Amino acid sequence: MSLQDKDRIFTNVYGFQPWNLAAAQKRGDWDNTKDIIARGNDAIIDEMKASGLRGRGGAGFPTGLKWSFMPKESKDGRPSFLVINADESEPGSCKDREIIRHDPHKLIEGALIAGFAMRARAAYIYIRGEYIREAQTLQAAIDEAYSAGLIGKNASGSGYDFDVFMHRGAGAYICGEETAMIESLEGKKGQPRLKPPFPAGAGLYGCPTTVNNVESIAVVPTILRRGASWFSSFGAEGNHGTKLFQISGHVDKPCVVEEEMSIPFRELIEKHCGGVRGGWDNLLAVIPGGSSVPLVPAADIMDAPMDFDGLKAVGSGLGTAAVIVMDKSTDIVRAISRISYFYKHESCGQCTPCREGTGWMWRMMERLRTGDAAVEEIDMLYQVTKQVEGHTICALGDAAAWPIQGLIKHFRPELERRIHEHNAQFAPETREAAE
Repeated sequence: MSLQDKDRIFTNVYGFQPWNLAAAQKRGDWDNTKDIIARGNDAIIDEMKASGLRGRGGAGFPTGLKWSFMPKESKDGRPSFLVINADESEPGSCKDREIIRHDPHKLIEGALIAGFAMRARAAYIYIRGEYIREAQTLQAAIDEAYSAGLIGKNASGSGYDFDVFMHRGAGAYICGEETAMIESLEGKKGQPRLKPPFPAGAGLYGCPTTVNNVESIAVVPTILRRGASWFSSFGAEGNHGTKLFQISGHVDKPCVVEEEMSIPFRELIEKHCGGVRGGWDNLLAVIPGGSSVPLVPAADIMDAPMDFDGLKAVGSGLGTAAVIVMDKSTDIVRAISRISYFYKHESCGQCTPCREGTGWMWRMMERLRTGDAAVEEIDMLYQVTKQVEGHTICALGDAAAWPIQGLIKHFRPELERRIHEHNAQFAPETREAAE
């Protein structure tokens, strides 16, 4: 169940060849883009629906279906927009960075085709502020595409006018949430909007807008060239296609690799990373989809298929497919506490449960890390995560709650051990004996 080289979409993910337009065209990018556009808006959307592509930004919503929510005609003269989420700030995620750095023309061509399918006037690529070299490469690739007539007026000779703009963020994780990203693009503070209205009705500048992840858009041209049936032939039912996995942590060779969806976890790690550091018996737990999904203990993850449904079945999620591998040298409580601090730091402060709860959860985690707590407080912490989860405008509250819930579910004995050891150390009789 392994992806062959002939079926890889991202053929320059490691940058062995130049990123520029001439090299991209040799790899097959911008090949008869005009003919793809000539198929028509609805035909492209139908092909994307048939491909089974689900969003690669974490939520996994069917991409073709999302595109179909856009209005087919403007009743009041408002234009439509495509916003591409390149604000890759999830700890563990680094796939979009490789696409932009080494294969930017896939993204730009995908933006044109997706924009045409949704009848969008322009695409805005919102790139993470820390991605300085990547932003330079992306802007240079956009300039190349304009110079070659591939985008802009009469894009690729199709008769369709389409602009692509790059916008740099300023280092706020919250702007990765689609409505916060739209707010930031408009020059406002990056805070999520209440929904409805949904972006497809009123998004950027109050116009119909679709927000898609970089990988979701970059695979579009290849799917349309090779056919929906080709793409849907990979992966389990409901989890079709190929996927960029980003594997970090305690493996022999960390990497970003394109593989078939639904590949078993053990096969993914053995084939591309040389196995777990110290052998499979040394595996403690894995965070399979970036820091916002719950961890999975070694025994549960070993044979789990790496896809949306397979990881949901083991109580976690595919997320961005940022696989963080932790061996038995990991201080698992400290690791989750550090993730809690990240979400406390990145909360925009708009919603009270998140603004107050993330700080409370982190301080509680720090006490559990040292054992300076009571056993009953483990359940209290769990209750607080449930008060935060599902009670905020955006999903950051959920993202802050889930790692802690996963820790309590799978490693409660470790939390209790620390508390008992701490209490024994500081019990009055222990102090008297020491004196």
